Amino acid sequence: MIALTYVLAAALRGLPPEVSRHPGAFFPNPEQLLPGAIFLVSLIWFRRRLSVEDSAFDRTIYAATWLNVAAQLSAAQSARLLDAPFVFAQALMVLGYTVALGGALFENARLFEQVHHLAVSDPLTGLANYRRLLDVLESETERTDRTGRPFSVLLLDLDGLKSINDGYGHLVGSRAICRLADILRVHCRAVDTAARYGGDEFALVLPESHEDEARRVANRIREVLANDDEPPRLSASIGISIYRGDGQRIEKLLSEADQDLYAEKAKRGKRAAAAHSPRGRTPKT
Repeated sequence: MIALTYVLAAALRGLPPEVSRHPGAFFPNPEQLLPGAIFLVSLIWFRRRLSVEDSAFDRTIYAATWLNVAAQLSAAQSARLLDAPFVFAQALMVLGYTVALGGALFENARLFEQVHHLAVSDPLTGLANYRRLLDVLESETERTDRTGRPFSVLLLDLDGLKSINDGYGHLVGSRAICRLADILRVHCRAVDTAARYGGDEFALVLPESHEDEARRVANRIREVLANDDEPPRLSASIGISIYRGDGQRIEKLLSEADQDLYAEKAKRGKRAAAAHSPRGRTPKT
């Protein structure tokens, strides 16, 4: 646009210098006030839009329109081609087009980022979705194969979600899922990846973490859940698997964590059954 403006200015040098019929008037070019008035009316209308949807693109269009109003007022002051008001008006118009183009590019970049985020995130919790989880696991296995530093995977299953849905309703059940997601988001490192693995199952990828570190993270999550006083009280079963660079597939890694999770569920079920069984009673023969 800047280059085109200079080409047009150079071409206009061959035209007669007088461009105004009223060189001594306050507005030597009064016809320039008509597009200026149109831009001004557009500004008044567009201002109402900004009160409803104030995006970066809308603000740049608003600013570009103001620049065009100023350009038309400056052009109305021009008595000769390439005089100061004429050049200033052209500069304002080029600046307005540049601002509008920059706003469009910025808005497109924002929309692209938003679409990308929606494509890799879970709509309920905002955590990574299953597709993103597989990408992260693929990347971490490649890094472990290259560096030899292991990473850990935690699978979490929210206990008793069906009972919560039956007793409190599905809205509270969805809220329970989001509560666990918030705990994973807040109490994990920035390099960790928390993802929603299934309906009430979550995964947590811990880069460059050994088994003892993974168990500390699991215990911290259990402790935070136990200290959460919001009803209903929540708990989660957690399974752990470690990738040490032995070339195993991602499916096997997740399967090992899943087996560990259900082994923990079985142990907790046995402890709960023992706690509720009658004591001191000899079985009948």
